[in-house]
Amino acid sequence: MQVSSYLKLSVAVAVATIALKGGAWWVSGSVGLLSDALESLVNLAGALFALAMVTWAETPPDDDHPYGHHKAEYLSSGFEGVLIFAAAVAIIWAALGRLLAPQPLEQIGWGIGLSALSSALNGALAWAMLKKGRAARSMALEADARHLFTDVWTSVGVIVGLFAVLASGWHWLDPLIAVGVALNILREGWSLVRRSVDGLMDHALEPAARAQIDQVLEDFRHQAIRFDHVSTRRAGQRRFVDLHMHMPAGWTLGRAAAVRTSVEQALMSAVPGLRATIQLLPLDVEAHFDDPRDLL
Repeated sequence: MQVSSYLKLSVAVAVATIALKGGAWWVSGSVGLLSDALESLVNLAGALFALAMVTWAETPPDDDHPYGHHKAEYLSSGFEGVLIFAAAVAIIWAALGRLLAPQPLEQIGWGIGLSALSSALNGALAWAMLKKGRAARSMALEADARHLFTDVWTSVGVIVGLFAVLASGWHWLDPLIAVGVALNILREGWSLVRRSVDGLMDHALEPAARAQIDQVLEDFRHQAIRFDHVSTRRAGQRRFVDLHMHMPAGWTLGRAAAVRTSVEQALMSAVPGLRATIQLLPLDVEAHFDDPRDLL
């Protein structure tokens, strides 16, 4: 199942959960359930935008974007984070009014039942999307999955709070729960925006991938070959490594190119989705003088 297929499914589930949670709020009048429904509305907008960005990211390179469009996925997670902030502000605004003037709730049982059903749908989808997002290294899919998990925990908190309202009769607990929901999704929104900005800033590969690269280079390293200026970066699902490979000046171009091809193939086999750029240099030539990386 492709990444875009998961996002299309996310759109369908978001529509279903909006209907369920909207119905839960309508029958109960709970502002906590209203906050839960508003977050699901953010899920729908986020899933639609993520689908558009993933589709864009999968388009092949062109003259204006010779390295592809993979970074479009980071725009998706940033956009979803901004939507979460907006939803949190709306939730707090609605909750403060109800906190100042608490109102009794109606048909809480129906509200809890509908909310629990929507949470089950979101939880199953989020687990599948997170697993696929990690396997495909899709920032957009992983961000959408993490937001869905936040939605699940939000719903659980709202349901527990409604049981507390039933048990205690304290109606002011309902808007207080809504404020707690808003603060929780603000935290998730900040995390998504931070990760999006981090990705757009050409962040280095994760330590595990860098360790695999270092191991491959170590396997090829001997007295006649050395490597330096190893730089890595991520762009959506794509990974990149640039490095210099030094070898004896007396080697023929054909021999040097054959060794470089072997190194490139080994690197790309060790790290899925990796694209390697290797500059060939003689052993006694340094590309950047007085650069500490020349000592590696």
